Amino acid sequence: MKTLIAIPARYASTRYPGKPLVTLRGPDGEKTLIRRSWEAAMTVPHIDRVVVATDDERIADHAAGFGAEVVMTSSSARNGTERCAEVAARLPGFDVIVNLQGDAPLTPAWFVTDLVAGLAGDSRADIATPVLRCDGRAVAGFLADRRAGRVGGTTAVFGAGGRALYFSKEVIPYTGFDYAPDEPTPVFHHVGVYAYRPAVLAAYTGWPIGPLETLEGLEQLRFLEQGHHVLCVEVEARGRKFWELNNPSDVAVIESMLAEISP
Repeated sequence: MKTLIAIPARYASTRYPGKPLVTLRGPDGEKTLIRRSWEAAMTVPHIDRVVVATDDERIADHAAGFGAEVVMTSSSARNGTERCAEVAARLPGFDVIVNLQGDAPLTPAWFVTDLVAGLAGDSRADIATPVLRCDGRAVAGFLADRRAGRVGGTTAVFGAGGRALYFSKEVIPYTGFDYAPDEPTPVFHHVGVYAYRPAVLAAYTGWPIGPLETLEGLEQLRFLEQGHHVLCVEVEARGRKFWELNNPSDVAVIESMLAEISP
């Protein structure tokens, strides 16, 4: 399947303005968030093209400076999926468009590989997204974020065959149990990567934003509200830690995780 990875990046983030250009220190020195996300995309095998999609000249100039291909998109795109839809319209001919969001530099290559394979193997699905089973430590971190009024990770619940039922910034499903730090739980962390079929991606921008997407602020809920089949693909951490940069406090968390990865 001919596959394109688009990395949507915007400067005017509500929670963290200028986030793509924040620097993160790792074993290989200091690099910006968008560069680390692009480098993560470039490690994925069997990908035909990788582009950074942005409406900001500062991000575009910086990305071009480290060798990324840039596609300029409109400032009217309300989320990464709409930005990816613009890219797909400008660069036709791909069977799958992957949205590797620009705030997820710790995304392992095999997450994307498994995601694309999952979409290819399920003809009913219009979109696929990875989920990672949480241990007790991760769930405790999510709950601590919510108590502190911070947006931590997004969680997902799904039914038979991996068909998504709901995504939330709250910790779902409710369990009422305390888990040991390394104990597996029934809570799944939604990894912010998507693989779309071109037709559903083209239709997405014409759909109204529904009440659930409005309340949660989660773009993937638009697919569920329109009755489309979203496939959750369970991926394995293989000892790697994963986190997204949602808040300024996440910089230190991600830097500590980068320190554990060999350059």
